[in-house]
Amino acid sequence: MKETPQVIDPLLNDYRKAFVTNPRRQFHLEHHNAALLCIDVQYLDAARGFGVFAAENKQRPRKSERDYYFDRLKKQVLPNMRALQECFRENDLEVIHCRICALTQDGRDRSPGHRRLNLLAPPGSKEAEFLPEVAPQGDEIVIDKTASGVFSSTNLHYVLNNMGIRSLYLVGVYTNECVETTARNACDLGYFVTVVDDACATVTPELHQASLDTMRNRYARILTSAEAITEIERTVLVEEPA
Repeated sequence: MKETPQVIDPLLNDYRKAFVTNPRRQFHLEHHNAALLCIDVQYLDAARGFGVFAAENKQRPRKSERDYYFDRLKKQVLPNMRALQECFRENDLEVIHCRICALTQDGRDRSPGHRRLNLLAPPGSKEAEFLPEVAPQGDEIVIDKTASGVFSSTNLHYVLNNMGIRSLYLVGVYTNECVETTARNACDLGYFVTVVDDACATVTPELHQASLDTMRNRYARILTSAEAITEIERTVLVEEPA
């Protein structure tokens, strides 16, 4: 049997030094210049019976893919997202939520891509609602988008710059679509990106893993939720009361 040749990445060390092990990561976290970005965990694409998973769309994805996806959401993604949200809140770090939501009821402002996919979450609709387990609290920032990438279709970059945020932890759905697009764009814009493996999901384990493998050591670090929480609790500086 012919052996599969080992894939060697000649630029691995350069990318790791620039984006993964760069000491500025720790500096930004210590000084509260980091945020958790929760991506698209809403009824449109993360709840049975709504939007993408409505009864009339029962052939896409297939039942086996739906079952895998919702099982992962219930057992891993939602509990881990909630734990991360609480960790960020307790350490006085921003929790930011983005979702697919049009400006208009008929969606005429949507991106061409979302029109072709027939993706629509009108303002005030059930599809635009966040799942209650991980919904925004207080005055946490909500960013509405009508494209896969939140940076290309919103003012998020402007908002993050205003708050001095330079490091992002990404969680949400789908790993191989909106999460990966956001990670790549954020890296290009100069942010240090961490994607939390067990707080993201898509419709097959193969797609999830392939996306992580593409991002790892190139555009983002890949951590588990436990690793991210431990890092935050050990690193963030506690501000003394005035």
